[in-house]
Amino acid sequence: MTSKMKLTWTKKPSTCNKKRIRNPLSHFSDLPFDSRNQTGADTCGGGAERDAADKLRESSSANELSSFLKLSDDFQAQGNKLAEDGKYYEALAKWETALNLTPEKAILHEQKAQVLLEIGDAWKALKAATRATELDPSWAEAWITLGRTQLNFGEPDNAIQSFNRALVIKPDSLEAQEGKRTASHLIQKRKQLHASGLITREDRFVVGDKFEE
Repeated sequence: MTSKMKLTWTKKPSTCNKKRIRNPLSHFSDLPFDSRNQTGADTCGGGAERDAADKLRESSSANELSSFLKLSDDFQAQGNKLAEDGKYYEALAKWETALNLTPEKAILHEQKAQVLLEIGDAWKALKAATRATELDPSWAEAWITLGRTQLNFGEPDNAIQSFNRALVIKPDSLEAQEGKRTASHLIQKRKQLHASGLITREDRFVVGDKFEE
């Protein structure tokens, strides 16, 4: 799912109304109002030129934005292919380039979080997934990925909240349901270990931690 941004380019209204200029009488050619009328015409002409320049700048900005979006999509596609081939670091490099062009593209942050989890960087994965949910809070997959990163970072309580957010948006999500069950299991094991004195903190339990059955 890709979040789309709708941009509206508005034209700057012209505040100058061009008036018809009377031809000066031949025997009163030096009257001052003639020069004032001519000046007013020049002013209106300048306004039209400014409007044309504004339109040109708006068109250039729109074209530049379109080019940025296209280039970002290209880098994202390249990163996707690299990630599918298991070339995670190369994929991250492509996605970082895409993010420099479109930093508010939620799917790039979510994909980045998934790959960071694969290479074992739970902290950066957590930050990337959090950013994805901030940019698109109505996207269930972003909350699922955040829940997974929170599990790997040793925060099952927060993970349950994230999986619950995903289930509100997408009640039939098997990933969210499974993630929530895993988080609940870890919380239960954490309580058992704490009661037995094997761990001292009640708020953290990493997926990879070892415990006795």
